Amino acid sequence: MAAAPTQVRRIVDIALDEESVARRTPEVEHERAVALFDLLEENDFCLIEGEPGPYKLHIGIFEQRLVFGVHSGDDRKLRDIILSLTPFRKVVKDYFLICESYYAAIKKLSPSQIEALDMGRRGLHNEGSELLRERLAGKIEVDLDTARRLFTLICALHIKA
Repeated sequence: MAAAPTQVRRIVDIALDEESVARRTPEVEHERAVALFDLLEENDFCLIEGEPGPYKLHIGIFEQRLVFGVHSGDDRKLRDIILSLTPFRKVVKDYFLICESYYAAIKKLSPSQIEALDMGRRGLHNEGSELLRERLAGKIEVDLDTARRLFTLICALHIKA
């Protein structure tokens, strides 16, 4: 994936199943909104052995499974990618614990303590993003930045599951 993604490797619309989305702190809601915005601004996403994009993506949780509903730009359903939530549970739980500590630290700890928590938070976020890329392997190809933004959205859904 050397060059900038073209329309055939791009998500142009994304929807989260609002039934699956849990409401959290304002900080978490802000991260979700930023992830949605950033994802639509820049992403690299392609179905493996499937129709080229642009794609519309619907993400939700159904029967304790993560569902990526991939649609064409003209809204034809192309494929549902269904993943078990089990592999994500620990990293999401740990990620939210460290995020809560990070947001609390911002209010009262020293810059070096905040930086240490932020490094841990970023590390867990990267771990979750790589796990997502592994779980999507052979189905959907995404770059690391796209996986990071998708992981943030999965966290928003996963909390309620």
